[in-house]
Formats: sequence, structure tokens, C-alpha cells
Amino acid sequence: MSGGFPFGFTPGDSSSRGGSGPPSGGGAPFFAELERLLAWHDGPVNWELARQVAVRALGDADRAVSDSEVEEVRQAVRLADIWLDPVTTLPAGATTAEGWTRNRWIEVTLPVWRTLCDPVATRIAEAMRGGISSGLAQMGDAGGGLPPEFAAQLPPGIDLGQLASASGPIMNMISQVGGMLFGAQVGQAIGLLASEVVSSTDVGLPLSPPRTAALVPAGVEAFGSGLGIDSSEVRIYLALREAASQRLYGHVPWLRAHVLGAVEEYARGIAVDPEAVSRAMEMIDPMRIMDPAGLQEALGEDVFNEATTPEQTAALARLEVILALVEGWVETVTDAAAAKNLPAAARLREMVRRRRAEGGPAEQTFATLVGLNLRPRKLREAAALWQAVADARGIDGRDSLWAHPDLLPNADDLADPRGFAAGDANTVGDPLAELERLRDTPAQQEPPRPQPPDDAGPGDAPTNAPRGGR
Repeated sequence: MSGGFPFGFTPGDSSSRGGSGPPSGGGAPFFAELERLLAWHDGPVNWELARQVAVRALGDADRAVSDSEVEEVRQAVRLADIWLDPVTTLPAGATTAEGWTRNRWIEVTLPVWRTLCDPVATRIAEAMRGGISSGLAQMGDAGGGLPPEFAAQLPPGIDLGQLASASGPIMNMISQVGGMLFGAQVGQAIGLLASEVVSSTDVGLPLSPPRTAALVPAGVEAFGSGLGIDSSEVRIYLALREAASQRLYGHVPWLRAHVLGAVEEYARGIAVDPEAVSRAMEMIDPMRIMDPAGLQEALGEDVFNEATTPEQTAALARLEVILALVEGWVETVTDAAAAKNLPAAARLREMVRRRRAEGGPAEQTFATLVGLNLRPRKLREAAALWQAVADARGIDGRDSLWAHPDLLPNADDLADPRGFAAGDANTVGDPLAELERLRDTPAQQEPPRPQPPDDAGPGDAPTNAPRGGR
């Protein structure tokens, strides 16, 4: 930390950058505030702080949901499922339809955000422990100990050796500081996201409880503002997207775990820059930890930038593909259902696409939390691929590809949707049976062979089972 103090605290100075510094009286209020903020012991992220920051970031951008609006949501979802039945083989996925306030969206979705963000937070806490421990050691090497004015404000019995010990109580506190900082960042992002979303699956993830479709009437109203389209048509179109997502996540049993697992796999490879974390620590005032503006100032884009490894690049590519496939399928079936029933369907589709292209809620949230930037180009390519498959193989052939993750298109297939759609027709009727047959074929038809010589060519190596029926 180059001799700096965490949270921008300078011994003997009771002022702060925003004029909202700790009260006078030395270090006692400083440590009392830390103790209050560090009371969280349930995992790497302080989710109670995240919730509070999210609500504060949302501010006044919320309103109550009336009984009539809840009934309108239920009717829209019910109608959406009727229109979706002819255009997909996946049955209705939601048994409950609800109208949520923006604050309700925050409360309900926090458990899933916790699943997504805890692996990232663990990495950040580790980086903070290492960076701060190293910084304290450098301070000791340079000056033979802590400055007297700071040492005098530490609890009795704490010395520099205890501070720098990776297993000591102060380093444990530092881990909690990491959870606090990341929790504040997560809360800021979730609060801003809540002011934009229109439904529980607007970010392409299964954020609501299973079998629960939800629209956010305030978000639906904001989405349709200025479009000149009847509000009921806007609501039904967005209900179609929500109901389509619920069908996919409700009847593809492996999909939820697969998507969340892809995020976790990516998070495991994150390497946080300790110097950037140290700079953030020096800027943050503990008395302003609940202030979104102060947090945004301290936690700039460069703080949590990760050093991307080849393994993490591959994990990121897999995550981008599965999220694009989900979004592309939802768009395809929604358009198929809406085209014959909603006059403004094409305009509404372009409005959704424009939100993505301009850095909509999904892109911004992932960029903030795990450094993931979804490229709208892949979403369009995925929609084109699903349409091409439906044209070539029919609705059954398209939807049957969700039977197993090994059957789904990959990044190369997104670049060649017609080539993928024109793949092996044997997979159309029973893709799982075909996949099993392809996997078993080498063992059943080829007798055991001796080990090939060292100079064997590529043709002697076993081949992998085809993906996506090719």
C-alpha cells in the first residue's frame, strides 16, 4: 500500500473528502464504525450491506403495484402461454405470475446474485489479504514499525507482526473488509439494475424462484414510454419473453446449474490486481460506505480488472455462448408467437435489441460484477441460428437440442448458422439416442488396437463425438 492507510484514514485527521468524516475523538469512532460494518460473518460478501446499498441506489425510482396491475400481469402471462404453445414443444413453465415493485425485485433476486458473486468475492478477498499483508510488511521493513500516531489507536496488544500475519485476527478482518467492499459494489449494481429491468428474467438468468413469472410494472411502463404503442401490447410482448424464459429454465433440467456453473467457472480464474485494490482502500471513507456516489468514485473500473488467462478466456467464451443461446431462443419463440398477434411486434423486438446494443442491464451488471461484457452481435447470431434450425428441422428439431448440453451449438456454429442447421438429420428425431450411439460407436465397432507409434499422424488419434448433430 506504499505506506498508505486503508479507507483514506489519516491519523489525527478527523475530516474526510466529503466533509462527512468520523466525529472528533481520535480512532475510537473509526474502529467502532468498522466493527459495525464488519459484523457480517456469513460468506465472502456482506449481503446485508449489498441489500442496503441496492435500496439506496434505487432511491425514489419505485412505486407501489396496484391490485389491478397484478391482475394485468397474470392475464398477460396467461395469454402469453396460450400464444407460445404452437411455437415451441416446451410446455408452460410458470405456475404463478406476479407483479413486483423494484424493491421486491431486489429482495427476491438476491439469493441468485449471491450464488453468482460469492466466487468472485472470494478472489477479491484473497487479493486484499495478500496485498495488505504485503503492504504492512513493507511499512515495517521501511520504518521499523507502524507510525506512532497510528499504532496508538490500535486495540491494546496488537503489534505489526499480528497485523501482517495472514492467519491473524487483523487479516481476518481484512477479509471481511473485502466482503464489505464487494458487497457495496454488488449492491450498487443491483440497485441500478432494478431501476431498469422489466421482468425476473430480463438479464437472461433465472433470478426468480422456480415456476414464478414476474413483471415489474414500473419497468414495463418505462420501457414503453415514448414508443406510441398501446401499454397492453407492450405488457403482453414482455410477458411473452418472460413466459418463454420460464419454459426454457423450467423444462431444461440441467440449464440453470449449467449457466450458474459457467459463471462460477469463469470466476475461479479471476486474478485481481492487488495494487488496484490498495488504491481503492486508500480512497474509501468508512463513514461514506453506504454512499453510492462515494463508492463509485473509489471503486473505479480499473480496481477489479482481472488478468485474463487462456483458461479464463475459454471459460468466458463458453459463458457468453450459453447466455447468447438462451437469449436467442427466447427472442425466436417470442417473435414467432407475437408476429401473428401483436401489430407492433417488430418494433418491440428492435427496442429490446437496442437496449442490448446500447449496453443494457445484462451487459452492465456482468461488466460490473465479474468483468463480463456480452456482445450484442452474438445475441443476434444466436437468434439467427435458432431460426435457421427451425426452418431446416422444424420446431421439434430446434427444441430437442436442449435435451443435453453437448448437443448445443458452439461459438463456431454461431458464425455459421446455416451450416449447423443443415447438420446430421439423424439427431432430429432422438438427439440423446444419437449422441449415445456416436459415443459408443468406437468401442463397439473397432477392435482394440496397439498403441500407435510416436510418429503417428493426426488420423491415428481418436475423434470426439460430433456436437450439435454434426
